[in-house]
Amino acid sequence: MAIQSDASTTLNVILAQPRGFCAGVVRAIDAVEDALQRHDAPVYVRHEIVHNRHVVNELEKKGAVFVDELSEVPDGAVTIFSAHGVSRVVEREAERRKLPVIDSTCPLVAKVHKQGRRYRADGREVILIGHAGHPEVTGTLGQIDGEVTVVATVDDVEKLPFDNAAPLAYITQTTLSVDDTSTVIAALKQRFTNIVGPDTRDICYATQNRQAAVRGLADVAEVIIVIGASNSSNSTRLAEVAREAGAISYLVPDETALESAWFDGVTTVGVTAGASAPEVLVQRVVERLATFRPIETSTLAGPQESVRFAPPSELSLA
Repeated sequence: MAIQSDASTTLNVILAQPRGFCAGVVRAIDAVEDALQRHDAPVYVRHEIVHNRHVVNELEKKGAVFVDELSEVPDGAVTIFSAHGVSRVVEREAERRKLPVIDSTCPLVAKVHKQGRRYRADGREVILIGHAGHPEVTGTLGQIDGEVTVVATVDDVEKLPFDNAAPLAYITQTTLSVDDTSTVIAALKQRFTNIVGPDTRDICYATQNRQAAVRGLADVAEVIIVIGASNSSNSTRLAEVAREAGAISYLVPDETALESAWFDGVTTVGVTAGASAPEVLVQRVVERLATFRPIETSTLAGPQESVRFAPPSELSLA
């Protein structure tokens, strides 16, 4: 039987640790802001620098212009590639047009590109574990010579056309965690006898840490609020992980999406944010919760991330 709450019942709000921006996102946003300081606005960014509309809106106010394709960038304009990475076709087009490019591809994404190219050079067919159509996957496909096969599920593995002894290799989309990919990797290794792949330690630390934190929240909270955009792969996956762990979960872009009825009969709510969601949105959500009921806030114990990435080489010189 649910506990009946009223306006005087305290709501315990527990924040995940870690949450929000990862090092790759910080690096990409800083790259746009640095470019705006060094060059006259506008600067042009191919695709959303990260998948969060609040971040994009703030950068637009400062003079960034977001475009879908390089054809929308005027000749000679400073051009920034998003954290998701781009294909070699896009790189060559920018070079042909002599656009001054700042490449803010996340170093962990760039590492996947290098792994894929190395496996191809070794004569292996490459399998990419990820979501077809995601910008990172599209960019990775365009960074590796020849055809790369995308799989997302164990069923996809069963449908692969390769001989069981064919020389194969797998790489993974960075916004998938070790847990997300483990069953697919196991299926690949069970079916194919000559397959290699990167060490699990190469999978994005931020994705794994945030999912682990959400599972921790699900142990103590009945409802979990995940702050992030609906087109953010890591944010949507956090909401799924929370549900899989037994909590009721809502993915919200910001505090305006919260509904007081979600917390009727609830004593403890967990709050986290995807890797592309700024901390200011977490604070706004907490403030909004406080308008529904009195709240007490705390932070769940978790790792303190100290990873920092150097700026893009185009910005590393003063």
